[in-house]
Amino acid sequence: MTEPLRVLILDDDFRVGQLHQAIVDDQPGFAALDPVRSVTEARDALVSLRPDLLLADVFLPDGDGISLVRDTSVDAILISAADDAPTVRRALRSGAVGYLRKPFEGRALTGLLERYARYRNLIAGERPLRQEDVDRALAILHGSGEPVSVSRSATEQLVLAALGDGEASAAEIGDRVGISRATAQRHLAALAARTVVEVRLRYGATGRPEHRYAART
Repeated sequence: MTEPLRVLILDDDFRVGQLHQAIVDDQPGFAALDPVRSVTEARDALVSLRPDLLLADVFLPDGDGISLVRDTSVDAILISAADDAPTVRRALRSGAVGYLRKPFEGRALTGLLERYARYRNLIAGERPLRQEDVDRALAILHGSGEPVSVSRSATEQLVLAALGDGEASAAEIGDRVGISRATAQRHLAALAARTVVEVRLRYGATGRPEHRYAART
């Protein structure tokens, strides 16, 4: 089983930190560490706990979240009530992968976490990345869907490569390729219609059977 992405939350308001912690823990594939409330605590935690992702407020009692993000190699999302353009530009220049304005609905953070997980999955490993891979990763991260430069045939090739010699669901293929389940389902259905892949049904104890896909040999 893949280990969940570990998230460190930095916010000087402990209630806000706990709220963000609950949202992260409810998101599949993520696990929140105990929130910290200062830049000093965050620096210590980054060294000792080595999280995969940092969620940081901008204005803190002992420093600035943007400066912290700039100084660390950990992926980070900045969360702040600041809406002025200079602060947002400075945040993005720091290397943050996202910026979320307070207040926000929980689904805004869960959506950003979901896109981050797909983005991270797409560029994981040591393999060389094509321009199409980079375009897709950035498009996913920024919520803009599939980039125009990636053709349907290229996406189908990625789907087939992710399928390999085994079988998988549309959700599993989506995670491997870095696309949504709906997009994976659409391409798998098109491949099935052309008999490139076959559809198998897996029946569980309850509920609808799960559609599983396998490449035809």
